[in-house]
Amino acid sequence: MKIGRHAKIIDLISRYDIETQEDLAERLNQEGYRVTQATISRDIRELKLTKIATNDGKQKYALMNASGAGMDEKYLRVLTDGFVSMDMAQNILVIKTVSGMAMAVAAALDAMHWSEVAGCIAGDDTIMCAIRSAEDTVKVMEKISRIVGKRS
Repeated sequence: MKIGRHAKIIDLISRYDIETQEDLAERLNQEGYRVTQATISRDIRELKLTKIATNDGKQKYALMNASGAGMDEKYLRVLTDGFVSMDMAQNILVIKTVSGMAMAVAAALDAMHWSEVAGCIAGDDTIMCAIRSAEDTVKVMEKISRIVGKRS
């Protein structure tokens, strides 16, 4: 439950400018997660969220730079928990995820800053990753397979 909630928080802050804990709690409740202010506060601390300035002078929650091992572990866990399968079509990698986890898994992949990945687009349970070449697609698939334990 906590992993799914964390994945949903990553998904929500990547899609919306969420300024307060109350805004985050409201969004989570709309998504079916019943949370308290104490839960939100703890999740923010565990995910190491920070506030950054937006273009209109307000602030929003964002993930801190993934330089620490703790954040890397969070991304790896989101990828592992959300991953279902993957397939390649030339330099496009299609990744299937648990329903509702595609945005969080895509955010985790983006945060890994793999040079082979140009970018990811996510829906509800499917991610399309633009990879720089067909050869690089194979490399990325191998990396993901090592992370998720060859579940594809």
